[in-house]
Amino acid sequence: MKLPKTPLQTFSCYYLNASSSTAASLTAIQSPNVGSHEKPHSCDPVPYMPCTCGTLHTDKGKKALPSLEANTLSWQRGPCIGNFGKGEENSGDHMVSKKHHKHINNPFPSAPKSLPLIHGTLSYNSHLLNHQSFRIGSDFKLLWSSNNGGYISIFHQAQPERSLWSTIPGKAFISAAAAQTKVEESRGSFVVEDGDVSFICNHQFIEEIKTLWEPDMESKGKYLDLLMAENDNAQPLKGTNFPILQIGGWISNNKTKGFASKNLCSWARKTNLRRAGRSSIAVRYVMLLYQKSCHRIEFQVKFIELKQQTSLTSSHKFPEGLQSQRSKQVCLRRRHAACLSSPRDYLALLSENESEEESINVFKEVNRVFITYSSARDEKFYGFGEQFSHMEFKGRRVPILVQEQGIGRGDQPITFAANLVSYRSGGDWSTTYAPSPFYMTTKMRCLYLEGYDYSIFDLTEDDRVQIQIHGNSVRGSILNGTSPTELIEQYTEIIGRPPLLPNWIISGAIIGMQGGTEAVRRVWDQLKDHDISVSAFWLQDWVGQRKTIIGSQLWWNWEVDTTHYAGWRELVDDLKTNNIRVMAYCNPCLVQTHEKPNKNKDLFQEAEKLGILVKDMTGSTYMIPNTAFDVGMLDLTHPETSCWFKRILHEMVDSGVRGWMADFGEGLPLDACLFSGEDQITAHNRYPELWARVNREFVDEWKSECRGKEREDPEESLVFFMRAGFRESPKWAMLFWEGDQMVSWQQNDGIKSSVTGLLSSGLSGFAFNHCDIGGYCAVNLPMINYQRSEELLMRWMELNAFNTVFRTHEGNKPTSNCQFYSNRRTLIQFARCAKLYMAWKFYRVQLVKEASQKGLPIARHLFLHYPDDEHVRNLTYEQFLIGTEILVAPVLDKGKKQVKAYLPLRWGCSWQHIWTGKIFGQFTGDLGNYQQGIEALVDAPIGYPAIFVKLESPVGIQFMNNLQYLKIL
Repeated sequence: MKLPKTPLQTFSCYYLNASSSTAASLTAIQSPNVGSHEKPHSCDPVPYMPCTCGTLHTDKGKKALPSLEANTLSWQRGPCIGNFGKGEENSGDHMVSKKHHKHINNPFPSAPKSLPLIHGTLSYNSHLLNHQSFRIGSDFKLLWSSNNGGYISIFHQAQPERSLWSTIPGKAFISAAAAQTKVEESRGSFVVEDGDVSFICNHQFIEEIKTLWEPDMESKGKYLDLLMAENDNAQPLKGTNFPILQIGGWISNNKTKGFASKNLCSWARKTNLRRAGRSSIAVRYVMLLYQKSCHRIEFQVKFIELKQQTSLTSSHKFPEGLQSQRSKQVCLRRRHAACLSSPRDYLALLSENESEEESINVFKEVNRVFITYSSARDEKFYGFGEQFSHMEFKGRRVPILVQEQGIGRGDQPITFAANLVSYRSGGDWSTTYAPSPFYMTTKMRCLYLEGYDYSIFDLTEDDRVQIQIHGNSVRGSILNGTSPTELIEQYTEIIGRPPLLPNWIISGAIIGMQGGTEAVRRVWDQLKDHDISVSAFWLQDWVGQRKTIIGSQLWWNWEVDTTHYAGWRELVDDLKTNNIRVMAYCNPCLVQTHEKPNKNKDLFQEAEKLGILVKDMTGSTYMIPNTAFDVGMLDLTHPETSCWFKRILHEMVDSGVRGWMADFGEGLPLDACLFSGEDQITAHNRYPELWARVNREFVDEWKSECRGKEREDPEESLVFFMRAGFRESPKWAMLFWEGDQMVSWQQNDGIKSSVTGLLSSGLSGFAFNHCDIGGYCAVNLPMINYQRSEELLMRWMELNAFNTVFRTHEGNKPTSNCQFYSNRRTLIQFARCAKLYMAWKFYRVQLVKEASQKGLPIARHLFLHYPDDEHVRNLTYEQFLIGTEILVAPVLDKGKKQVKAYLPLRWGCSWQHIWTGKIFGQFTGDLGNYQQGIEALVDAPIGYPAIFVKLESPVGIQFMNNLQYLKIL
């Protein structure tokens, strides 16, 4: 809902107080249409309750309050203040600016505005000893030292000399702030910015450090409450190895000037903030550290009390270390509530009729948390999910927000053009479908965050890391390991690992096709003529095509179009007879089908009638702009959505489909209203996991319903693959693909970026990944032309022969792109690369099993196995390992016929070039001439990519024997 800009608009709204543990399943909420004496049924689902501003208000910090009448819940009435300009909406937790329909934009958008790295001081209670160690469980210890202003360090008792996590002497390691959140949104691209800042508490005081045993936790309920609030679990202590360590104290702004240099609420111009300039803020914090396994410490930071003082007279003083001269804590008698950065954050503002002796009480809680700790200057950072531009992130600020990766991502001129015609649609180096708040370093330090809050990992300073979390608490884990492989095993044991892939999906080529039955049969004949092993035809247009202003697009109404695919059942049966599956396409969106002539069902209408589509702020179905048409999006938090969509999937499988692309998942609008009522930004990051879970549950349920031979046969298994993800997506998704790369040689969004994405995701727990052969996105503009060339396609075939899955895609403009079936040369090269893929199937089967058991990826950055090699640390997309035994150095530049490969020689290893048999790095026995690795320049004409195997490796020997058998060596 868009509102005219006025000095101040106040809207009444109702909100229910409920505990956080019941926020997702509130019951017995009274509809406006229910009479005052009517009692809602206790099991009725919660209806959407937008106020005039469209916000679902739930104060998750309080428990539901009973009214005087038994078995009903009381309503609390509060105002919601907003002031919105054109194109802006208040989602209740942030200001959202819509940019969907801006057709001329700044082609060089500025970086999102964000709070800079926060520097603060550390002080401590004089009762703390100068040096003291504390147990965390049975395997870890924390060392406190007062040297250089005080610091803490955590280590495993087996390696006391190696710090897993330590703070900077004399510097605050916990800080917090209250700030407004602003969001810009345009067709799947999102920017989250910090707006006006109320306060920053960056001066930390440690009041106590103490151990808590299980009796302490049970007798002092506040600690147990903290754990329950964070875990949403009736058994928060399950798996905890006592003792727990508690660090408690206060953080403050510690200043009497400059508290509110900006007006916190620019729209509330009548509000008096004069006293804020002389206010001091202090917030009590509790940090809990507890052992969850022999390799893992979990941590929580919560803020449990906020105090404000003015510099008038001495009275109720802050704790020791936070006292200010002539300070007095004051209370507010009359106040207005402003709905700001989340449904649980209310700002009390002084009205004009209040006397100057009254003050303000800002924010019941903070909404920005900063965790700051030390980093070595030479420490390198890997991970953060699927990243397409960089492998290593020291010196960068890494945002963790699911979104469309963008068109170009900094590669020119395409990024310029994309940004010009569609706001920020070009993306940048950090935009990705599948980020993750996880990293590991060259010092074998490893940390990840729980939850789905927007966060930024600031690595811009040499000696420290600062994580900024948009929320009022933090929960995460520190892992202990001595190698990257060990850390990935431990991490994926927690977040989950993918299942075994069925043999058919990794046996032969997956042919991406569109165009109808006759087009499929024609290409199938060509494949048979060239003896190409095919596992499946992936038919994304199985639902039919529609003509729009930008060309042909799919009907997002998930049923087979028997006009477009005449004789569908016969086609499926013919392919099945030849051991070839049919794969399809779906996503969590639905389109209105009143213009579709041959539909059997109108799924949009069904879903809308059930109320399972995402709502806008007026309570109506949110129609989300998507290229040339608008769509409704499934509300995956609604309890009826999963079962309904599984029925759609079942009908798809009943039609003969055995696999599908589960597209999208990254585009939930940041002003959408969900059934759960949860914060929109956290829901946005969580949505890809919910989408993967629905698909995975259906796959498992379908298999369990099979009978007889069909149930026992592992080949009768379904597969889906997806691009959007978050931290725990590997637990649910069976297979990933890297989304929509440009059909180019470029680094940020072309063939090179597909290698970077493959390897970075592997370092983040995404074990099974692959990309479209040849890329996807082509552009035909008068001065900007991106078309898939024959050379690019052939080199991409060579690259994908060493992916988990060997799958083609015709791209967004099939007639503009060179295809594998375009001519005799492309078919011969495709057949050759399919045999390359076939030659290491025996090893691929081993690696798939290892991935399901340990979480290790198929394609690996060399850092996984050679972490101490300085040359390896500087590699990005230049080369990679398949398992441990095969090294691939693909040609990724136009016109190149040679490639330089770096061959690590750890443990006396030597490498053999498969085409020439030449051996590199053969150990001579002279330890004085030992090298970590050598560089080799080898010829790599088309059809002969640079591939090396470990000398005398059983895998290498079998691989080369298979190549000879297939007559390509």
